[in-house]
Amino acid sequence: MFDHWHRYKDSTIDWPALQQSWRPIRKAFEARLQQAEELGYQWGERTPWAKTVRTAQQILQLADGLWTFLETRGIEPTNNAAERALRQSVIQRKISHGVQSRQGAICRSRLLTVTTTLRQQGRDVWQFLEQDWIAHHRAGVLPSLLPDP
Repeated sequence: MFDHWHRYKDSTIDWPALQQSWRPIRKAFEARLQQAEELGYQWGERTPWAKTVRTAQQILQLADGLWTFLETRGIEPTNNAAERALRQSVIQRKISHGVQSRQGAICRSRLLTVTTTLRQQGRDVWQFLEQDWIAHHRAGVLPSLLPDP
């Protein structure tokens, strides 16, 4: 499955070829989920099998969303970028044991949003924070998180 994706990323195959190569994979995956759903389970059943069937049902309800990366260029088939963006926040929370107030949680979330956004854009975090602090205290124009055009 990811062999096709890596071939596309390496420009070995083009966009239409990638989309075409995934059609049988998608069809087989959804057929397997459909088979699991059709086998069913008893109402109220709490077995591993019943849990598997319910999971298959939930995935089938959202199946179109699984393939968005094949319809819109620039979307990755994994959530690795999102996980990398959250990693620093998780590490900080584990080290510091979280925050003790609502205001602290808001402050931390805003700082992490700013720092993560700036890092993704390849911008200097300290320079941005310094400009922001100076502008705030001198009633100047605050710097923007939007990337330069």
